[in-house]
Amino acid sequence: MPSWDAPPSFEDYVRDRHRELLRFAYLLSGDQHLAADLVQDALERTGMAWRRVQKQDDPGGYVRRIVVNRYLNRVRSLRRERLTDATPDVAHVDAEPPDGELWQAIVALPKQQRAVLVLRYYDDFSEQQVAAALGCSVGTVKSNASRALAKLRAALGTRDLDGSDV
Repeated sequence: MPSWDAPPSFEDYVRDRHRELLRFAYLLSGDQHLAADLVQDALERTGMAWRRVQKQDDPGGYVRRIVVNRYLNRVRSLRRERLTDATPDVAHVDAEPPDGELWQAIVALPKQQRAVLVLRYYDDFSEQQVAAALGCSVGTVKSNASRALAKLRAALGTRDLDGSDV
């Protein structure tokens, strides 16, 4: 099988955007290792179609769309894993994030709602951009955001989402 050499423009893109993509995938998935896998998979797919993707207005949107789709469809990919009789090494557990209560509430949200919140409030996308990234209607984005924020408010009680007491 012949090897593939990345064009210099793709290497530059990865060098410039890799950290940003990892942060995005981490906020989406809540797991550093899964985030790294999602970004790696998205960049691999993007690299293979780089000539076509580069001609588009926003290659970053293309990559984020792949990350979101791979995250939302993760269950399908898990079916391909094979069980083994050997026990894996013990996993490293990172310290809890600074605002563990908020983070736990975010992790408890359904995947689609979490994806909407990350795209809308972390990446500062408009509702139309979120709808385009997720392949749904603007109304779906609005209802998912509303439901997610209501769940976060309920989970945090009297505490406001910015961390101050109400």
